[in-house]
Amino acid sequence: MGRDYYSVLQITRNAEDAQIKKAYRKLALKTHPLKTSERTAEEAFRQIAEAYDVLSDPVKRSIYDKFGEEGLKGGIPLEFGSQTPWTSGYVFHGNPEKVFHEFFGGDNPFSEFFDTEGHEVDLNFGGLRGRGVQKQDPPVERDLYLSLEDLFFGCTKKIKISRRVLNDDRYSSTIKDKILTIDVKPGWRQGTRITFEKEGDQGPNIIPADIIFIVKEKLHPRFCRENDNLFFVYSIPLGKMPLLATALLPSSVFPYVSPKYFKQVPGEGMPLPEDPTKKGDLFIFFDIQFPTRLTPQKRKMLRQALLT
Repeated sequence: MGRDYYSVLQITRNAEDAQIKKAYRKLALKTHPLKTSERTAEEAFRQIAEAYDVLSDPVKRSIYDKFGEEGLKGGIPLEFGSQTPWTSGYVFHGNPEKVFHEFFGGDNPFSEFFDTEGHEVDLNFGGLRGRGVQKQDPPVERDLYLSLEDLFFGCTKKIKISRRVLNDDRYSSTIKDKILTIDVKPGWRQGTRITFEKEGDQGPNIIPADIIFIVKEKLHPRFCRENDNLFFVYSIPLGKMPLLATALLPSSVFPYVSPKYFKQVPGEGMPLPEDPTKKGDLFIFFDIQFPTRLTPQKRKMLRQALLT
């Protein structure tokens, strides 16, 4: 079961926008780290911020209402996604202070709190816990699915992201699109991480998160990869074996082909990431398909062929 954002904000599913804002204001002030030092309150403060971030946005809320947290964060069906920008999945930026600051704007809801010199606590810089100290949002990770051909030859992938960008006043922000270019190198393995430093949401007094793409290898219909080696299964009917041996496969490479025969071809596998001029090996396995039924005439011909 996914998280119930409505329960987190202690509201009903038909709550209106004003009720959502009222609930967030009440709970955020109650659980803010300036009001309490309890660890449970700090986690509640983060959950409240995430719930408000989703439910205060009509698009995110509609996706959440229909598909739940799993659909919201994991991506939604294309027929629905074609009308929304969230098909890639929602990720909370992880900074509840940013949500708190954007909600209250420049007004300090804790103006009754003062530091030892009689000055008001500046929430924009971390409040009592670290004035002037910037914190970086946690990394945002995304899977990058690549075909075996992409990983063999290398390619260029262009990925569009949407992020918040600070305006000239260095306080307000606007959502803008940006194209990130990934130069896929021949031989990259599954799990390779490509990091774009500080390309996440911008905001006052925060360091944008790094965006990390993690290579995932798509299944290939014919080849299977294991580290830097390639494996290929060649299915062939028994009756075509002579043709294979004489025409398709030079005798210098495949002199004999038996039911358990396989051939290792050095240097014909995947390029090595450290040196793409070198490659792993190619292993070819033969799946000889024997007939299940033979006519008397074919039995006689086969017997003669085997005895020759």
